[in-house]
Amino acid sequence: MDLIVTYWPFVAGLLATGIISGIAAGLLGIGGGAIIVPALATSLQLMGYDGDVVQHVAVGTSLAIIIPTGIASARAHDRRGAVDREVLKLWAPVIVAATLLGGLMAGLYSGNVLRIVFGVMALFIAANILLPFQERLMGHLGGSPLTHRISAAVVGYVSALMGVGGGSLSVPTLHAFGASMHKAVGTGAAIGVFIALSGTLGFIVSGWSVADRPPLSLGYISLPALVLIGVTAALCAPFGAALAHRLQQRTLKLAFAAFLAFVGLNMLWKVLAG
Repeated sequence: MDLIVTYWPFVAGLLATGIISGIAAGLLGIGGGAIIVPALATSLQLMGYDGDVVQHVAVGTSLAIIIPTGIASARAHDRRGAVDREVLKLWAPVIVAATLLGGLMAGLYSGNVLRIVFGVMALFIAANILLPFQERLMGHLGGSPLTHRISAAVVGYVSALMGVGGGSLSVPTLHAFGASMHKAVGTGAAIGVFIALSGTLGFIVSGWSVADRPPLSLGYISLPALVLIGVTAALCAPFGAALAHRLQQRTLKLAFAAFLAFVGLNMLWKVLAG
């Protein structure tokens, strides 16, 4: 009974995170990392865990949660011919190396460094949604394999530190390089699987011997959070998808940009206030 009393707020927080991230994934077409990371970090901090540890656990667990959803999404896009296999061959090896490196190096960074990375990149992504400057800056570079590999390295490393599947970074990059939006989204989904797999491995290794982690953690991966958020998000995603079809695309873009800006500013505020 004492165990239930102690951990029920944590379980309730995880279920709420799964519901919100699942609906947002269906509504906005994201993997949910932008919601899972701040929500899970807040839940863990309210439970009394160390501020540095909770950010790492939130990021690592978010990557692990993205694995099954990313595989399902990539397979669905591939069946429709929306995965560019030639581009994937350019990106995949570099993505794996860069994401693994990011996961392994995560233990070297403080929680505030990860918060700053998340906050700054969330604001960048929000700005790029409203003012697609990336397409104007990089559109002429799409034919260069070297540019693809450099982009893959940046996307992989940053995605590992943010705990996201990279779609918010890879999709606009591929679209700027000349891919149709359908191909960019489909290929981005496949890239996200490599990011999630490699990043998860890195966070397991880097957090293996760290003290003061939440119970039932595998490195920086919280197994209860992985199960509870993952299952709940999968069940709730169809509701978000149904809602998305009732809203205009511009409305969705503005909502996503506003949400990212709010989350990014909140992350940076936590660093300043701390």
